[in-house]
Amino acid sequence: MACDTHRPFKDGETLMSVRNLSFYYGGRRSGGRGGKADAKPDAKPDAELGAKHDVGPDAVHSGKHDGRSGVLHNAGHHSRPALHGINLEFKAGRLCGLLGPNGSGKTTLFKCCLGFNKPDQGSVELGGRPLREFSQRHLASHLAYVPQEHQATFPFLVREMVEMGRTPHRSGFSGLTEKDRHVVAHALELVGLSELAEENYSRLSGGQRQLVLVARALAQEAFMLFLDEPTSSLDFSNQLVVWETVRDIARQGMGAVICCHDPNHILWFCDEVAVLKHGRLLASGPVKSTITSALLEELYERPVTIADAWGKTFICP
Repeated sequence: MACDTHRPFKDGETLMSVRNLSFYYGGRRSGGRGGKADAKPDAKPDAELGAKHDVGPDAVHSGKHDGRSGVLHNAGHHSRPALHGINLEFKAGRLCGLLGPNGSGKTTLFKCCLGFNKPDQGSVELGGRPLREFSQRHLASHLAYVPQEHQATFPFLVREMVEMGRTPHRSGFSGLTEKDRHVVAHALELVGLSELAEENYSRLSGGQRQLVLVARALAQEAFMLFLDEPTSSLDFSNQLVVWETVRDIARQGMGAVICCHDPNHILWFCDEVAVLKHGRLLASGPVKSTITSALLEELYERPVTIADAWGKTFICP
């Protein structure tokens, strides 16, 4: 697998640690490194995250923006906590599901983990090093992000979309190397799209486009993959294809974190789960021992039943 070449982590070893992390907003929608609200998805990695937030549209940002690094600093007497005292570990070879209702802080946590937002308290560490010690280029080569959806502005080929994942490893306007081409081809193979490499990306089905974005992330050769509700707009069949692909990729050594609104998907595909509500961590740990009826009823504030049928476990309202 291309993305785990020379990987310095063993299976089950901690890749990223979130330590007592708190982040406050008072926010109109505050963007990522560029600080722009409602940026167009996929204009650049930080703009993708800036396009979707857990922050309400009527909020007013009271923080400061670091013009040099572009990192958002939230400070102010009237700020409200988007995240409060979060402690988590993400591990190599594990798929961790991030579960919580709208406004629970999932996307804000993603932005802190990707280095787009600077925590007001606590820290995020990658391989034992604080994110602040990494340059933007190094972060881009260690962390990959897959958005909910993407609309291509230009008629790129599938291969060209995946080649964009090699940007952190290239200098200036240099062309693709033989290694770059090999990594791109292998990433497409991993998601089962090798035969579509020369097809127009914009003409693919929604499920195929999501898999292209996963392949682009793999081409970064990152240690960790963050996916923000990647199946929210897909039909049932394509949802399963994306989930199965991400699960298989994680089992080959990559750490993966995925936002999800369907607890059944967490139960069926994830190794671990972190449950957020109102910016606080309700529970975290192995899926089978963490997801209980009592926890889900506390999370969603309505009766929930967990039942076994046909060799599967289901969560029903």
